[in-house]
Amino acid sequence: MTKIIAVANQKGGVGKTTTAVNLSACVAEKHDKKVLLIDLDPQGNATSGCGINKKKISPSIYDLLLADELTSDDIKEAIKETKFKNLSILPSTMELVGAEIELTDVSKREQRIKRITDKLFDYDYIFIDCPPSLGLMTLNALTASDSVLIPIQCEFYALEGLSQLTNTIRQVKKHYNAALQIEGVLVTMYDGRLNLTTQVLAEVKKFFADKMYKTVIPRNVRISEAPSHGMPINYYDKFAKGSTAYYQLAEEFLERQN
Repeated sequence: MTKIIAVANQKGGVGKTTTAVNLSACVAEKHDKKVLLIDLDPQGNATSGCGINKKKISPSIYDLLLADELTSDDIKEAIKETKFKNLSILPSTMELVGAEIELTDVSKREQRIKRITDKLFDYDYIFIDCPPSLGLMTLNALTASDSVLIPIQCEFYALEGLSQLTNTIRQVKKHYNAALQIEGVLVTMYDGRLNLTTQVLAEVKKFFADKMYKTVIPRNVRISEAPSHGMPINYYDKFAKGSTAYYQLAEEFLERQN
């Protein structure tokens, strides 16, 4: 049975897309799982980070969201195979910017992604890279997902953003998706030398002790370099600290599924 995980945080710059791409790639490569990554961010960084040329995409997630009628063949046409083992992507383009406005008067507009995922049976895991907002696209992702993985950066405003997101999750559970759970909270850009890092980590543990991943993602220049080469970190530099961390996260993620 396919499990769907939204990777979400309305705050930008927390390693959300980096985590969506690298966790997807590590689960697919190391554990021989068939994985689909859905890029729901108009910036399309997950798409380019998987080596897909955004300028040559048609159809994309935008076309599926706006389609009046949607068939399995339509979805298969939009999904692109990457050059990485077991990893496919449903890509995004800048057209997605206008989707929220174009869907304003559409019935059940919060279920447009669920329309797509309900027709996908060929994958072990589907990860959805959400935009850095709590708008209609993120609402769609949460409505379609089994769980939410929340990356956070160890900084002063991290907890404020977390409280907003958890409130949104509560509202989604109440109105659209009663089964939605928090998959886990992941600390990114970790630097143990900073006092603020330690303080924020302690605060987050108070609220999410049982949901926090033991794995933390370190600040690592190789992680930052990988997207410009259109590669997940485990393919760009298998022996970098960032690769080791995302491999460990993949192990921990899969252990929690048992």
